[in-house]
Amino acid sequence: MKNFLFPVLILLTSCFSGVNKSSENILARVYKEYLYESELEDVVPQEANPKDSIIIVQNYINNWVSQKLILNKAHSNLLDEDLQFEKQLEEYRNSLIIYQYESKLISQNLDTVVSDEELETYYNDNLGNFQLKDNIVKIYYVRFDSDIPEFRKVRRFFYSTNPEHRDSLEVYIEKIADLFYLDDETWILFDDVLKYVPIKTYNQEAYLQNHRKIEIKEEPWVFFVNFTDFKIKDGVSPLSFEKENIRQIIVNKRKLELISQMRNEVFQSALDNSDFEIY
Repeated sequence: MKNFLFPVLILLTSCFSGVNKSSENILARVYKEYLYESELEDVVPQEANPKDSIIIVQNYINNWVSQKLILNKAHSNLLDEDLQFEKQLEEYRNSLIIYQYESKLISQNLDTVVSDEELETYYNDNLGNFQLKDNIVKIYYVRFDSDIPEFRKVRRFFYSTNPEHRDSLEVYIEKIADLFYLDDETWILFDDVLKYVPIKTYNQEAYLQNHRKIEIKEEPWVFFVNFTDFKIKDGVSPLSFEKENIRQIIVNKRKLELISQMRNEVFQSALDNSDFEIY
């Protein structure tokens, strides 16, 4: 729609410095409807440069014309009963108002702090709901160039159970490794490990049951991997793996209770004050 460019340029030249109502520019027309300059007053961000402003305004005008044309086509092809949206719109508006109020109520009153005791209690009371869907592991691994002079020392430190060696390992890893994971206190998905460590297996369960400390060479790299624990899918998921999930469940339950309490209080207050009647 190149014929829109000229009024757009006039509009941008004025930089929306104010609209003269007595001589307001018409930017577009569709049948008997007009798009006026004032309707674009807030369309262009103040920080937009002239080139971007022209594009933004052109797109707005084009979309306005397209929408009006399609609306006209729809009106001319639909029956009157097809256009009766008042009830639906009112119900939608009411739902939005209630949702907005409930959101404000939740943001102002919801307690999102969940204690470890609450997490543990919920976990123990609902063990049947925490079944592992995937294999999980506790692991630490490292990848580095196989030609490094410290190769033997790193291997010894990596597989040692001596806490001092573990400290030394972390110092070495920061210097020589380009990929590593050392948090073997946290449960993670075995599938996530496979994204970084080239373990080849068609049976994860059998692999985990038969491998704890492994070394993988994939030129020019070598991987040291140590599985400190694992749990097979379909077993009970550990609490530490489910903590965030349980926290969300408890908080969502509090949300529902807060909303239910508010609704009951509103109803009871209205009942006590005879604010409604049911005939």
